Amino acid sequence: MIIACLHTADSNIAVFEAAARELGLAADVLVHAVRPDLLVAAERSGGLTEDIAGQTVAALSALVAGSDAVILTCSTLGPSIAAIGATPVPVLRTDAALAEQAVTSGGKVVALCAVETTVMPTTVLFAAAAERKGAALDVRLVPGAWGLFKTGDGEGYLAAVAAAAEAAYEDGADIVALAQASMAGAADRVRNGPRPLTSPAAGLGAALELLASF
Repeated sequence: MIIACLHTADSNIAVFEAAARELGLAADVLVHAVRPDLLVAAERSGGLTEDIAGQTVAALSALVAGSDAVILTCSTLGPSIAAIGATPVPVLRTDAALAEQAVTSGGKVVALCAVETTVMPTTVLFAAAAERKGAALDVRLVPGAWGLFKTGDGEGYLAAVAAAAEAAYEDGADIVALAQASMAGAADRVRNGPRPLTSPAAGLGAALELLASF
């Protein structure tokens, strides 16, 4: 079994490998492609454009050959999947799997984002899932977090995300979802509520479910 992941940050390789180990997957199951240029272009453009979406679809399509499933791990690029058309293997966005998992039990769901360009696609995705399940939704941007990430302050980045998650629980959240893969390491730092849901675990879990049904 081969699951290919398209990332926009090198650091997400380790994040997904860690999630794969937690799920008991063999070390050679995941293969990775990294396209930081796509996220940089989206940030410069203020969001996903038709051209960037087209490049993302091309990158995903290239991973289909030789893979049993393909996962797009970047929330900003997530809507690109709508344009990919029919493929011989499942192609999924990890944040979509996270959204479905987050709203399963209803209640108040807070989705945290670190990148401003992720807020809109995350809101659209989570709002649709929340409406289907009758969950209340609040999408929040973690102030200053992405600046910390981009300057290499990983510790500060995860601390900011964890603090935002704890604040969400203090505000009455039943579930906190960390909308971007790079945020996953903050989940273990949260002490005042359930462990926040993370997109690497959700995305890989969804891929395995799809493969089991193929």
